Amino acid sequence: QVQLVESGGGLVQAGGSLRLSCAASGRAGSAYLMGWFRQAPGKEREFVAAIRWSDGHTYYADSVKGRSTISTDNAKNTVNLQMNSLKPEDTAVYYCAAAYGDPLTYYSGSAYLPLTYNYWGQGTQVTVSS
Repeated sequence: QVQLVESGGGLVQAGGSLRLSCAASGRAGSAYLMGWFRQAPGKEREFVAAIRWSDGHTYYADSVKGRSTISTDNAKNTVNLQMNSLKPEDTAVYYCAAAYGDPLTYYSGSAYLPLTYNYWGQGTQVTVSS
């Protein structure tokens, strides 16, 4: 089993920044992909960003591209999401996710899909006030 624990959410004014962190524990070896998704009230869960642990290749949703940076801290088995220039529409619960499947089964679009990920954190609330 894998445990994912998010931290770093909170209330911030529009234009501000937040850094979300996700600590992974409970399974030997790194995940193939680590991702962040978000879900606003009344909306479906949507992709935010992901990173391929082996080579650091990153993926971003158009809505956050240029404003967010995903990174890993291998020593701490942690993935971070730095979000800048936050907007009220960024308000949501942010979830960390990990994919431990066979890399040969993935294709280029897999990182964007919730079904790719085997484990999920409990979520952390991000609220951006206008």
